[in-house]
Amino acid sequence: MMSPLSDAFMAPPGGLGTLEEIFEVWTWAQLGLHRKPCGFLNVNGYFTPLIAFLDGGVENGFIRPQHRRMALFESDAARLLDGFQSWRPVST
Repeated sequence: MMSPLSDAFMAPPGGLGTLEEIFEVWTWAQLGLHRKPCGFLNVNGYFTPLIAFLDGGVENGFIRPQHRRMALFESDAARLLDGFQSWRPVST
């Protein structure tokens, strides 16, 4: 129910449930099930190792660059919201 009512999806630092939920909606975007931004609030560098992992997935050919660009990472909530405003869907 929340997905159709949402304008965007944001993950604060959290555990496995948080990661599962944001990766699910990010995958939905990859599959073309929605055209809404997905973002991670990288407080105190919490998601920095994840960023490196994802970039490594691109470098090694496991993640397409356009799919990696679908997700935004910002350390400041206001900048993340600004990024949501200017975000445009990426062609899959």
